[in-house]
Amino acid sequence: YLVSLPSCELLFITLGSPLLVGIYQNGELKESLSSDKPSSEAITEILAELKKQYKITKIIYANGPGSFMGLKVAFVALSVFAGVYGCEFGAVSGFSLNGNAPIAAKKGFSFVLNDDKISLEPVLGVSASLPKSLKNLSISTDVLPNYVLEAV
Repeated sequence: YLVSLPSCELLFITLGSPLLVGIYQNGELKESLSSDKPSSEAITEILAELKKQYKITKIIYANGPGSFMGLKVAFVALSVFAGVYGCEFGAVSGFSLNGNAPIAAKKGFSFVLNDDKISLEPVLGVSASLPKSLKNLSISTDVLPNYVLEAV
């Protein structure tokens, strides 16, 4: 017989390591997962497992700035999953998940947000965290990654 799975929304943070996933019901954090595996492995494994347990209605991801590879893999994997399974897909700035603090880049530099402009500065970054609720997040339908790459 058919079993009705509980609905949930997912929030993925792939800006750095570890990868974080929040499982939300009615916009409230119910469970969290983390993985030190590369995003390309962790995202597909986590989605496959959660699909068995929940009806995933919405996927949100932190679209940057952060790890170039983490953002790229997250965007591709999550947008394909959302399209195939009919989930809403949205994005949120990484700065909204760490209190607008700097986000670690590499080699002692971090992405810093000042007056809606992002720059690389030699300061320590602050890790993003899963909010207790999705209600106060500014979720965008503009889901393209915000890579913030310097000109070559």
